[in-house]
Amino acid sequence: MAHKLNQIFSALADPTRRDILIMLLEDDMAVTDIAEPFEMSLAAISKHLIVLSKAGLVLQERRGRVKWCKLDPEAMHAAFVWIQTFGQLDPINLDTFEEFLEKEKLLNNSESI
Repeated sequence: MAHKLNQIFSALADPTRRDILIMLLEDDMAVTDIAEPFEMSLAAISKHLIVLSKAGLVLQERRGRVKWCKLDPEAMHAAFVWIQTFGQLDPINLDTFEEFLEKEKLLNNSESI
């Protein structure tokens, strides 16, 4: 399990691969269509797709002469479950935190009178 998580997080560490995953959220795509918006060669995109495939994040299949890719969310689920073992990771609401500090300040000022 740890080896698979290492592959997933390693794959997610690269911004190009994250962009590819976002593109595949919409629909299955041909490799050539995935490569189109990037300023890199088709071979470079193919290498990124191999990393994503080895991590289990993307499935590839050949349809005639075209290689198609689709997102496989199951691998992402494994990473999500691992992250959740560290507890609830809700973002801090700074407005609420500021209100709390103001109330504390008013409370402390009224106690000192």
